[in-house]
Amino acid sequence: MTYTLVAVIALISPLAFIITAIASWFQPGMRPYLIRQLVTVSSATGIITSGICGYLVVQNGLLETPFIGFYELGFSLRLDALSVLMFTMIALIAFIVVRFSINYLDGDKRQGIFLGRLAATIASVQFLVLAGNLGVLLLSWIVMSICLHRLLVFYKERPGAIIAARKKFILARLGDACLLVAIVLLYLQFNTGNLEVIFQAIQTSPSAFSIEAVAILLASAALLKSAQFPTHGWLIEVMETPTPVSALLHAGLLNAGPFLIVRMAFIMEASTYAPVVLIITGAFTALFASVVFLTQTSIKTALAYSSVAHMGFSLLVCGLGVYSAAMLHLVAHSFYKAHAFLSSGSVIDVIRGAKVKAARRIGSPIRIGLGILLGFLVYSAFAVVWGIDPVEELSLLAIGGIIIMGLSRLFTNAIDSDGSPKLILRATIMSLIVATSFFTLESGMHYILTDQMPALGSPGSLEIALLSIILLTFGTVVFIQILAPTLAPTPFYRALAIHLRNGLYVNTIFDRTVRALYSHETGSHTEIVRSLEHIKQPERVELEIFEEQLA
Repeated sequence: MTYTLVAVIALISPLAFIITAIASWFQPGMRPYLIRQLVTVSSATGIITSGICGYLVVQNGLLETPFIGFYELGFSLRLDALSVLMFTMIALIAFIVVRFSINYLDGDKRQGIFLGRLAATIASVQFLVLAGNLGVLLLSWIVMSICLHRLLVFYKERPGAIIAARKKFILARLGDACLLVAIVLLYLQFNTGNLEVIFQAIQTSPSAFSIEAVAILLASAALLKSAQFPTHGWLIEVMETPTPVSALLHAGLLNAGPFLIVRMAFIMEASTYAPVVLIITGAFTALFASVVFLTQTSIKTALAYSSVAHMGFSLLVCGLGVYSAAMLHLVAHSFYKAHAFLSSGSVIDVIRGAKVKAARRIGSPIRIGLGILLGFLVYSAFAVVWGIDPVEELSLLAIGGIIIMGLSRLFTNAIDSDGSPKLILRATIMSLIVATSFFTLESGMHYILTDQMPALGSPGSLEIALLSIILLTFGTVVFIQILAPTLAPTPFYRALAIHLRNGLYVNTIFDRTVRALYSHETGSHTEIVRSLEHIKQPERVELEIFEEQLA
């Protein structure tokens, strides 16, 4: 197997998408037959290519193509378990999104342009996960962001989408700057852009290199890319883009942040403070977004907050060093979110037509306590069966502690209702499936990626303290959610729901900053601002009513 052949095989799919993007310049309009055929073939080629690349990695292990360029910063590709896993996931999601887009925009006057931009975005993501060199990594990271921006502003007559895209553009440039500085520092430190050479050097002599600043910059780039608090507002407001863009964004492009951390796992492990930044920011974002998610009345906005929470959880897991669990969560979330966005319209129709009522909660403290205890016992039993070391694998146990909270809610909802044996049986079966799936799939993911990530070690005193605070906080919030259905509605609770539905107005400060940056513009920007103010007005009126009731 020659490296040239490996490069040719790996490049088939991204090059096909690039050809499609270029061809869209010649058929930009309605029902472009050639573009529709090209993008379909390109997406199908991606699935075939991912299968071939997976076979090559299984047979040969790590495969790298030679450098094409100067000063070790030219073009090179890297095929390993991580890149093939991500490439396969992207190929499957791209195939589904492409097929959906062809039907979704059928008859649109600019369908050819849309498919071309979609193809360019997919190609840039594929290059990102296949990058074997710092130069390719940086270039694909920037190009992916630019291509996404062109998709977000596809409908220029929608003011909400334009202002959200502008906010995303500003944050993306900040993330690009962080990644650029980190790559420059890495190159100056190791005198090479080859990722494998850098990783081997760090593993051989981890104390010989000072890469704290690099790790913090990489963490900052990941946080900005994945819409973490308090820079998450653009993702919530970008719902006016076409549905295929939302599916691709939430199922694929947001994952660039966690992927960057997992790819640079050896660098993150050599750092002391960067994982702490990921743990604190990721945990707070996950908690904040998951609570706000529960108050949303719009299904797409709820899905957006769900994505913010999931990305925060993924980065939290990365900060704890459990990279196999982070990748498991990333892949599962991607397929779930792609399906959720593409089927959001039909889901709404199903919910409207359904007449199923939730079981009425009793509010018994004994039953609630029993549900929490059962969730803890199920998780603990599986941890013992799988032989999880509570000292060496404390981080993995803590991540699974989040599952305890989910299982507790499942049991509580079943037991603290009418006590129907059928509900309790369903809760028991579901909890067994969830616990089995987590431990089985995490073990499988660890086996697949074991050579591409550092070994999981016992956390230090700082990590243990942070874990304790996080679990206590998450547990308290979940306990409040368990009690919430049994509490009588009051004006205070309703006002709190309004505040939470608006994200506690965290996004307002950033909105004002963006308006200040664009204050020199007139015309279209003024109309955008007025439109946004008009959109938010009903919520403000509703809030004023509740504030008057409280007073």
